[in-house]
Amino acid sequence: MKIKNLTKMAAMAAVVVAGLSACSEDSNSGVSVVPGSQESLQMACDNWRTARANWENSEAFLFGAADVYSIDPHTDTWPVAANDLANVLRDEKAMFDLSAFLKTAKSDILGYHGIEYVLFRDGAARNISQITTLEYNYVSAVAEDLYNATATLEATWDANESNAERKAIAQEYVKTHYALDEDGNVTTEGLTYENFGKQFKNPGAGKRWTTNLEATQEIISGCVDIIGEVGDSKIGLPHTGEDITYVESPYAWNSIQDFYDNIISCKNALYGSMGATEPSANSVIYFCLNSGNATLKSQAQKVQTKLEAALTAIKPGMKYPFVKYYGDASCQTAMDALGELSDALDALNNTLGGYAGNTTVENQCKTINANYVDNVIVATYRTLANNAYTLWQSIKNIKASN
Repeated sequence: MKIKNLTKMAAMAAVVVAGLSACSEDSNSGVSVVPGSQESLQMACDNWRTARANWENSEAFLFGAADVYSIDPHTDTWPVAANDLANVLRDEKAMFDLSAFLKTAKSDILGYHGIEYVLFRDGAARNISQITTLEYNYVSAVAEDLYNATATLEATWDANESNAERKAIAQEYVKTHYALDEDGNVTTEGLTYENFGKQFKNPGAGKRWTTNLEATQEIISGCVDIIGEVGDSKIGLPHTGEDITYVESPYAWNSIQDFYDNIISCKNALYGSMGATEPSANSVIYFCLNSGNATLKSQAQKVQTKLEAALTAIKPGMKYPFVKYYGDASCQTAMDALGELSDALDALNNTLGGYAGNTTVENQCKTINANYVDNVIVATYRTLANNAYTLWQSIKNIKASN
């Protein structure tokens, strides 16, 4: 479960005026402005959107490293504590040792949304003349930290440990970071390096997954979790009025794309590959369609139908931008479609659970899980880490471009 700082909504309340906008002042008199070009800033914004899509494509598998190492909240907590971040971005003392500061800072001023806050205004690249040297230094450090976190995700899921450089980054990350508590604060709980890919492919006693079927069911449960978060929280909290400040990616106006990419992560997970259009032969949906069990087949077909309906209900169905139209009726339509998809997956998972102890199914699940690790999780995280690195470099290049 993500930490989204429900206790800190007051920090965002001032931004709700015909939608959300940034809280920081855009006039920086008396503060040095970073030398750079608008074109280089635009490139960084474009790269943020690319890396952002990669992250959202991973949210169907937030179990494992993203959870155990608190990488999910560390890199993707929202809403941004805008007032706190604005103060930090003007505090030279606080940012004297950014590397140390980022390891102990609260998660609500870090990661994707800390970067977004600096780079964007009202869905577009901010004016380069408004970005201060302190902001530039801060966002560069946050982007480097983001890259290290994503490299850790890739390395700790790669059962083959094929990238020595990223494994070294992961080992250092685990050694120097700590778990987060429910409010996003750094704890004293140390982290231990482990390989989740090996465990998922070879479950057993004393491991995080004890059977192949249990691991396969985790694929489905991971999808159910993010579907529920998108429908009930990301869309639901603002739409119902329960919390109108609970808007993801409000500065870049990226919310609807975030929601869509979250459900694409489910499609990839269920269909067994990145960018999937049809279930691969080694995917959980393919198995259910071809298992010889009429109930499983019918339930898998229903999942496919509801999956496409949910994607369409989000995009192009939802009115853009969400930050301005979270009260629109199209939000409820998307929430309903997501609820139906979640119900369909729950039914499928319950039926699949009835095969516990079946040797044939265990063997098939082992094949499904190996494919899932290599062609969904690791493939997604590798792309994510590559593009997070590109984002980091493009942010550094804002200054170099002058």
